[in-house]
Amino acid sequence: MQDPNSPNSSLRFESKETGRRRFLKASGGAAASWLALNSVPHVHAASDNTIRLGMVGCGGRGTGAANQAMDAGDEIQLVAMCDVDEQVARNAREILQKKRPNQTGGVKDDGTIFSGFEDYKRVIEMCDVVILATSPGFRPLHFEEAVRQGKHVFMEKPVATDVAGIKRVLAAAEEAKQKNLKVGVGLQRRHQPTYQEYVKRLQDGAIGKINTFRALWNGSARAGKERLPGETELQYQIRNWYYFTWLSGDHNVEQHVHNLDVVNWIKGETPAIARGMGGRQVRNKKENGQIFDHHFVEYVYADGTILYSQARQIPNCWRSVSEGALGSLGTAHLEERFYQITGKNAVEQRLRSGDDGHQLEHYPLFDAIRKDLPYNEAQAGADATMTAILGRLANYSGQEVTWEDAMASDLKLVPDDIASFETVPPVVPDADGWYPVAVPGVTKPYEVWY
Repeated sequence: MQDPNSPNSSLRFESKETGRRRFLKASGGAAASWLALNSVPHVHAASDNTIRLGMVGCGGRGTGAANQAMDAGDEIQLVAMCDVDEQVARNAREILQKKRPNQTGGVKDDGTIFSGFEDYKRVIEMCDVVILATSPGFRPLHFEEAVRQGKHVFMEKPVATDVAGIKRVLAAAEEAKQKNLKVGVGLQRRHQPTYQEYVKRLQDGAIGKINTFRALWNGSARAGKERLPGETELQYQIRNWYYFTWLSGDHNVEQHVHNLDVVNWIKGETPAIARGMGGRQVRNKKENGQIFDHHFVEYVYADGTILYSQARQIPNCWRSVSEGALGSLGTAHLEERFYQITGKNAVEQRLRSGDDGHQLEHYPLFDAIRKDLPYNEAQAGADATMTAILGRLANYSGQEVTWEDAMASDLKLVPDDIASFETVPPVVPDADGWYPVAVPGVTKPYEVWY
């Protein structure tokens, strides 16, 4: 199963009418009501009723998110784009102009496509809503700036890679509430009708008292990228961002955040403790940077409920991207294509046509912007991301770690002074080209290990 948020996922695009028809079929009356409400004029962010859209980060996920955002209304117009690789931004513009020629005319060659490290500020200044989809290490910085400028935000998950970043996101989220800004986060399962239905069933006691959860992201990942001639160290690391912890958070943060979020959603809280193990069994090339290829974490919630978490990226192994639960009356299995509850309240459901959370997550955000409704998903994004970071801290160190101690720490992996590709990144290779990797039993849980 592919998640479009995955680095090795291909983009899927739909026409506006196809996307809306699927939305109607999937969501029934709620979708019909949404479309009916949006067929009449609303108060928009600009005086001419145009909602100006900007992109910061123009790779596959940013391009997909922009396309899906524009499906939420003809008046949503792309006006500015920024990526530190200018060609990536231009490629994204070409893709989007073919898909949505009537909504991308505002992006010209001059003054609307940017590539400098500080140019995200210019894009934010030009738009009403900004999509933040760079590598996750930069997300707190970009979110802070969008909120400072008073702009609405859709930001991809995860929302940070370190504890310092989580604190910045939470502070900016509170400021966004005070400024009445709308914030969406790319945890798309929360917007899929079937996920919503089955989460509610579990919260309503369909399998009785839940004492054990399971969260899995066992699959594959793209290969690491070899260095190109003439690249600076920072250019290389940003191009190969997935394999550097300060940029991606490791794969249990970058991807597994989805599954951990579902369990927090069902449970209604975050875990208190994490303990686990992980390492590098097959990632043994220099281009594999720093990250592990397998993680196993036992999370403990305040009431003693256990969450067993696996995130493994080793070829030719059992694959599953899913969530599960064991309760006093039965079991539950949730994934994007199949949902099942066993026991006295047994029920199952295959994926419904149009049950696409990546598309559906944009409709309520823009609806909230038009009708000035409260809308802020930043807390859920920060909670899910911090849950994943907590697991990484446990695995990198080999120690039991607590939410309280982690949040009290000053763990900071991402520097504040990255201004150009000439900047030296926070981690550098040794004389033989190898990068430092965390060692359980040696690495300290709340300290930078390199």
